[in-house]
Amino acid sequence: MKNKYVKFISDEHLLSCIANLYKAYLKAQNNITKKNFYTNKVDTIKLTFDSKFNNINEESLIQAEILRQIDKSINNSIGTFHEQILGGIKGYEIGKLSGFDIKAKDDTLFADIKNKHNTMNSSSAESLFQKLKVYADNFKKANCYWVQILAKGSFNELWKGEINGKEYSHSRVYKISGDQFYALLSKQDDALFQLYKTLPIAIKDYLNSIEQNQNEIQNSALDEIKIETKTSKRSILDQITFENYSYYLGFDKL
Repeated sequence: MKNKYVKFISDEHLLSCIANLYKAYLKAQNNITKKNFYTNKVDTIKLTFDSKFNNINEESLIQAEILRQIDKSINNSIGTFHEQILGGIKGYEIGKLSGFDIKAKDDTLFADIKNKHNTMNSSSAESLFQKLKVYADNFKKANCYWVQILAKGSFNELWKGEINGKEYSHSRVYKISGDQFYALLSKQDDALFQLYKTLPIAIKDYLNSIEQNQNEIQNSALDEIKIETKTSKRSILDQITFENYSYYLGFDKL
């Protein structure tokens, strides 16, 4: 039976990956209570500049900050989405906390997937190279890859160079862009493009197949803060500042 969406994985597998990501979105959206919003101290000085210089009212500003926190959580889930998609290609599987993200079932390939090219500092890069080198040394027929889904170019090349003042190279340790890695595993040059083009259709089909409960999508942080302002008579920004920094000198006067 011909696939509706892409040629390299089944329709069922693609829809299951979309379902997993949808659940991650719901979890992220439901997770932003006032307590969670305050987990990392809110930079209310920056928010003051944002409000005045960008001419944004306080309520819209805080809603945007909440969405930023949700987006930060979702970025990790997008990487997992690509792992799950690639793990559905015949002959490959996901790592499941085994130290790698994707491997060939015959142990001829191991890969660590990063969604963006700039998500690692030099120490993280050094650690990743050493991890991939261990796989390459232990599995003599394996090519090992640092995958950058969103890279600054299209490439598949040996990963060599200086990291933290040390020269690193290995004959079977590579760095590779997302399009090239999708092509490598699927044996179809346009595999990532196929995915991009079909996602709006597949997402629509998935959403139409489920009963969406809009009540599930709740981030309560802003409502909780607004309730506090009714009693305190503070502005939203002053309320957030007070609740985050009342122990700072003078801030208890807000």
